[in-house]
Formats: sequence, C-alpha cells, structure tokens
Amino acid sequence: MSAFNEAVSLSRDVIGILIPQGTKVELPEGAKAQITQALGGSFTVQVEGHLFRIEGKDADAIGQQVVAGPELAADASDEEIETAVWRQLRTCYDPEIPVDIVELGLVYECKIELIAPGQRRASVRMTLTAPGCGMGDILVADVKSKIEQVPTIVETEVEMVFDPPWNQSMMSEAARLATGMY
Repeated sequence: MSAFNEAVSLSRDVIGILIPQGTKVELPEGAKAQITQALGGSFTVQVEGHLFRIEGKDADAIGQQVVAGPELAADASDEEIETAVWRQLRTCYDPEIPVDIVELGLVYECKIELIAPGQRRASVRMTLTAPGCGMGDILVADVKSKIEQVPTIVETEVEMVFDPPWNQSMMSEAARLATGMY
C-alpha cells in the first residue's frame, strides 16, 4: 500500500465518483492525482482540486493493488459467515471520513438468512451522517458489493433509513477520537 498523500499519474482512463455529489466522472489517463485516503480497498483522490472516490477494482489505474475478497471454508458455519459479513462492513468507508461505517454507527442492523442450501441473503438497515448526502447510493452499492464477496452470500438487500436520525452519540469511542467529535 502506498503512503498517504502520494502523488500519482493515472495509468489509464478511470471512472471517479465526485465527492460529495456522487456524480460519475471519467478521469483521463495521465491526469495527476493525490491519494488522500486509501481505506477498505477504495481510494479517495484529489484531481484538479476536486475529490473523487476510485473503486478498489480500479486500483491499478493509480498504481495500487486490488484487494482480494474474503475466503472461508466451504463448510463455514452461520456464525463464521456472519462474522465475515461484519468484517466486510468494516471495509466500507465514507470517502470524506477515515472511519468505517460500523464505527460511525451508520449500520443499524445486519441479518443473515439461509435461502437455499449453500446460499444466504444479507439484509442491512443503515443510515447516513446527513440525509441529503450525495454519496448515499455509492455507499449502498459499496456495502452490497463488499458483502456479496463473502462466500455463500448470493443476495444483499440494503435499506437506507433515517429513523432514528444519526447523531454523533452513535459513533464508537474510537470513531469519536479519530474524527475529533468527542
């Protein structure tokens, strides 16, 4: 993994998601970028004064390695599957805040259910730090794609809820310390 704030040139055209609007923008090969956050397998880069989120599958475009998904034994227990799902949720980050969504208190509920032999569904209820955040759809897609990397999870439902409204008291102590919100 590279150093924080590393300057890079894009090795190919890549789609970046403009923060906080959530708009997809094609960033051209050769563009100069500054990596400002590299957490959970995705990257936040600054290009021409704007912040963009680069998905982990495109890490090669900024000279980084693609992070592999979780591996579990073929006969993993329900508990092991649930642990792996929560571990994946902890790899989902708000692109502006260097704290995962679990520590931020954004995940209200996560249930795993068996739907067929060797196939499970994950159901997540989560929120955002602010209801109007343009990155909401991006975070939902990130949660879905990360959870579906867990073996046997074949379906993921993510429900965005705003009741109860998120507040700083929902953050873990570590998240409050990391963000200075204590």
